[in-house]
Amino acid sequence: MSITRRPTRQIRVGKVAVGGGAPISVQSMTNTDTRDIAATVAQIQRLARAGCEIVRLAVPDQEAAAALARIKAQVDIPIIADIHFDYRLALAALEAGVDGLRLNPGNIGGPGRVKAVVKEASARRVPIRIGVNAGSLEKEAMAAHGGVTAAAMVASAMKHIRLLEDLDFYDIKISLKAAEVPLMLEAYRQLAGQVDYPLHLGVTEAGRGLEGAVKSAVGIGILLNEGIGDTIRVSLTGDPVQEVVAGFAILRSLGLRQRGIELISCPTCGRCQVDVEGVVARVQQDLQDVARPLKVAVMGCAVNGPGEARQADVGIAGGPGFGLLFRHGRPVRKVKEEDMARALIEEVRRLVAEEEEEENANE
Repeated sequence: MSITRRPTRQIRVGKVAVGGGAPISVQSMTNTDTRDIAATVAQIQRLARAGCEIVRLAVPDQEAAAALARIKAQVDIPIIADIHFDYRLALAALEAGVDGLRLNPGNIGGPGRVKAVVKEASARRVPIRIGVNAGSLEKEAMAAHGGVTAAAMVASAMKHIRLLEDLDFYDIKISLKAAEVPLMLEAYRQLAGQVDYPLHLGVTEAGRGLEGAVKSAVGIGILLNEGIGDTIRVSLTGDPVQEVVAGFAILRSLGLRQRGIELISCPTCGRCQVDVEGVVARVQQDLQDVARPLKVAVMGCAVNGPGEARQADVGIAGGPGFGLLFRHGRPVRKVKEEDMARALIEEVRRLVAEEEEEENANE
């Protein structure tokens, strides 16, 4: 069953269309010091190889703002400047050529300062993301709506939206992030019924590794399944490349995007006769750069293994000390257990190369 997405107006973040039926984009944020240009560029390039489509950078001071132009000149994906409190940093980021701003207009000073930023953003056709976070709600919103509630978050977002609309600025996207999934869900649902701007989804401070990915998948996945959401970020503690991997996994699980390897592997049980976990870990690590959507299976015994391996584009089914390699349902060869991961990786890369060669020949 296909998902009917909420209709929204469309904006552009650099070369990436957001909303208005455009594919849901996967975003991340660097955790390097933006002032360290080499480290930041290297991390953005790693993110781009993993499929990241938009990246956000912290801009805490003028030195970081000054680094943006040199960073942008060395990367190919759109850059969003994350601005808090100081409108001069927003102006400097715009001058550096960023593709988007993340700020709350009510937090950067009086009307004159907001107008200055909006005027420059409008002239450069740079969108602004209003980012409401449950951890930093205004006291007035909390007082009017009984504390940190979905209604308070929506009221905060609407206040900032009106500041921009009053200046005839409509290149807006909005996020309403919270660490508590039920609160985040309710806030997005309420706002989705009030505005037609594209929404950026995320569970903030989701945590590390598996726990953070699960929490994000529940919150983001529920809203996406309801048709809400135009961009996503999985906020994980640690290497931001894993945010991108998790983001595409969420979209793939709902049939919304197809990118990279979908890995099917058995949970292992007493019948397992090979090191499935070890094979899976190596396959995941070595094939992160594969963008072509492929289904790859790693199975550990003769009960479900051959059937699952045959249904994958490339699969391997383990037996006592060996693995049987399949490609598009046909057995390819038998390999020793210690060679299973290598053989599977090589077969995937061979398949990708052959398919790309065939496509190029048909162009």
